This record gives sequence, C-alpha cells and structure tokens, in this order.
Amino acid sequence: MCCEADRGAVSGREQVDVPVSFDGERLDRFLAASFPEHSRSFLQSCIREQRVRVNGDLSRPATRISAGDSVTIVWPPPEDHTLRPEPLSLDVIYEDDDVLVLNKPSGLVVHPTDTIREGTLVHGLLHHDREAFGGMVDKTLRPGIVHRLDRDTSGVLVVAKNLTARRRLKEVWKAREVEKTYLAVVLGEFGSVTGTMDGKIGRNPRNRKKMAVVDVNGKRAVTHYRVLAGTGQVSLLEIRIETGRTHQIRVHFAHLNHPVLGDALYGGKQRDFAVSVPRQMLHAWKLTFPHPASGVMREYRAPLPADFCDVLEATGLPLIDACAVRKTDGPDSD
Repeated sequence: MCCEADRGAVSGREQVDVPVSFDGERLDRFLAASFPEHSRSFLQSCIREQRVRVNGDLSRPATRISAGDSVTIVWPPPEDHTLRPEPLSLDVIYEDDDVLVLNKPSGLVVHPTDTIREGTLVHGLLHHDREAFGGMVDKTLRPGIVHRLDRDTSGVLVVAKNLTARRRLKEVWKAREVEKTYLAVVLGEFGSVTGTMDGKIGRNPRNRKKMAVVDVNGKRAVTHYRVLAGTGQVSLLEIRIETGRTHQIRVHFAHLNHPVLGDALYGGKQRDFAVSVPRQMLHAWKLTFPHPASGVMREYRAPLPADFCDVLEATGLPLIDACAVRKTDGPDSD
C-alpha cells in the first residue's frame, strides 16, 4: 500500500521512496496510488514534462520502478488563477500547523465545481490562511481538501494545511482508519434499535444525476445505524459509515424507505409533513482520525446547528446533548 512509503515535501517538490509492495510497478501507477488527489493523466503529463525523476534520472510513465527507488516530483504551478480569497465566516473547532477542523454550515459548497466558481469553502480557506492554502492550489482547485460534505449537510470537516498533512490524511481515509459519525432525522419508524446497510452504490441507471443502490457497476458501501428516538412519524438516528461513497447515507436510507427528512433529491414528496424543514436533516457530528503529524487518534465534535435542533423540537424528538455541545478547544478534546 502507498501508506508504506516514506515521503518528504519541500514547497512544490515532493519525494517518495518506493516500498516493497510496489516493486516492479509502472511509475505512473505508483504515483497515482501515492497521490490519489491527482488523476493518473495529470501525473503522466508531469512525467512527460520532465517533472519526475527516479533516482535523479528522467523516466517515462511506463518505467518500471524498484523497491527503495527515490521518486521526486516537482509540481507545476497552478494553471487556473481564478481562485480568489473571500472573507467567509469559518466556525473553527481546532487549528494547528497541519490541520484545520471546521464546523461546516449547511448551504456551503466545499470546493469549486463547473457551475459554482465562487463562495465555496476553498475561497474562504484562501482568505483564512493565504500562505498555507495558496501554496497547495493546483488544477483541481481543492487546496487542502481531504473529504467533503454535501452542500446541505452540516458538521465537522478537516482540512490539511500542507502537502504532507494532506497526503497522510488521504492515506488514512483510504485505509479506513477514520471514524465518521452522523446524526440524522429520517421518515418512519424502525422495528429494531440497530442495523447495517451493506449495498453497492453507483449511478442511478434511470437518472445519472442521482446515485442508487445497484447490483452492478457500483462500489461497496457500509452504513451502521442506531435509533436514538422515534415518534412513529420520524426517527432520530446515530449513523456511522465505514465507506464514503457519494450521498451514501441519503441513498441507503432512501433505499430502506426511510429517507432523510428534507432531502429534496432522494426524499420524495414530503409536502404533507406538518413541520417546516429548511434542508436535509443530516449532520456530521463526530470525526475521529490519526493526527497527520503525531499519529495520535483525535476526536472532534460539531454541535448541532439551530435549524436541526428546531426540527427536533418541532417533531417531538428529544433535544439531545449534541444541541448544546461546546466547541472543542484543542486536540485532546473527547
């Protein structure tokens, strides 16, 4: 696995030592595994532009590498200069030289897309720390981004503040060493207190803009849940996901006929619901991961926003402690 490699980074240059598990592998495939935030075609272009050296020598994408080889890559400067810092209000849970942990509000898009070119979290990050995040801008326009939350999902999100931290966090995400716990209000009542969904998620064959539980051409997705409370009409769930597929929680519970309350894409018609619901009631409550510098497991929590607590109260669900949790003030929070 790529996490076996020893790496170092200085500004726009990174060095990777080839582990035994990649002995005899193609150079471009090794780079794609080592830097999953970049596409293989982008890395092949870097090789062809003579930005990659193996033991100091220029190579080709198909060059076979050996265990112990030293691979150095000099990243190209950003090709897209459209990113501009924007003064967004960031709810910071914790920050040090390597990570920034935030409580993302609903309505905030994490990074630019083909249709959204301003007002994203990335623009706010550049304003928050231009030196750290500006130095990581590349053609993906996702400096520091390790994982995402949907636009209308609130909650805890970690961002890397340098290339080494980003790479190490990507590795632990890939190795599933991260524990992600959500709170959600869903329609209906459950017959059991706990359960697990283990079904492949892929593009909906009838609507390519949506995801669905599929039998073929999907990726395995595992979702565990525990019912915290119910009224007969709605239920409050604590959800832990082992994988991080696109719209995973929303798709799985829609498949169970218990869609997330307020979900406009997967929730079906909820017009007859007596309570006004401003958005999908899904909140990333807790995030536990090994700190990229120390390797020590840290847990961070994001208190529930006012709109979520208002819906709990209006539906008769209990106002759980998450409505009053104070922000953590350091890495030793529990």
